[in-house]
Amino acid sequence: MSAGGGKKAILAALSANAGIAVAKFIGAAITGSASMLAEAVHSVADTSNQGLLLLGQKRAEQQADQLHPFGYGRNRYFYSFVVALVIFALGSLYAIYEGIHKIQHPEELNNAIVAIVILGIAIALETFSFVTAMRESKPLKGNASWWQFIRNSRNPELPVVLLEDAGALIGLIIAFAAISLTELTGNPVWDGVGTLGIGILLGIIAVILIIEMQSLLIGEGALPQDEAAIRDRLVDGEHIDRVIHLRTQYLGPEELLVAAKISIVPGLEIDDIATAIDAAEARVREAVPAARVIYLEPDLYRTKTVEAGA
Repeated sequence: MSAGGGKKAILAALSANAGIAVAKFIGAAITGSASMLAEAVHSVADTSNQGLLLLGQKRAEQQADQLHPFGYGRNRYFYSFVVALVIFALGSLYAIYEGIHKIQHPEELNNAIVAIVILGIAIALETFSFVTAMRESKPLKGNASWWQFIRNSRNPELPVVLLEDAGALIGLIIAFAAISLTELTGNPVWDGVGTLGIGILLGIIAVILIIEMQSLLIGEGALPQDEAAIRDRLVDGEHIDRVIHLRTQYLGPEELLVAAKISIVPGLEIDDIATAIDAAEARVREAVPAARVIYLEPDLYRTKTVEAGA
């Protein structure tokens, strides 16, 4: 995925969430609904998160220097990890606290119809943001399921936006149901129950994102199909007859480090070895464009080195 594609989805989510947050706060002030207030805080957190994702993309564009010779691409992973923490701290914990408080001390709602109208508008705007994120994700997702895409994507922004938007839509439905039940039954406890449900939902999403972003931040290798393609392209059968061992790691969403020890056919001159290595690098980059940093060490195949990974 290009950075531009991810940016489009982020900007769509930011615009939608900023407008929704204002509307929800107005609705919460008019109605006194705790679930509406929880949703307003949720939208503020989401708006801040989109800003953090944009900041991460900007920081990742810095040129490599002596302190960071492989560049700053992992800034995108770091800021996505911060987003997960914000969802948990600002969204989930607040909503859980507010929900428990409202269940213990229920308060009557005013003008519930206002809250329902605002929630309807919010659902429409969130749907637009969610559809945009899905459209931007499809080229990367391929034939994988959406869950597989979230689990396996080396690009952090779209999985974050997808989960945020999905959580926002489900949260809005929960708030809509809670306010409707409160209005129909006359029991304001339902409003607190809805708020608690929103908090638990946000907590689940935050934990998923924390796990995924922490894994990316530590460093993940190439996907199995990409690793297989790299191994296949390294061997030409004429100068390079096998891969002794291979290590890969993403330095950023679109930059893969490839380090390999390759077995050279005995008897080659140094010029032939250098030419074979250059050709192998070109084949790998053609097969896996993200493989921008490649280090190949020529050697003769020995069984012991394979076992030791030397």
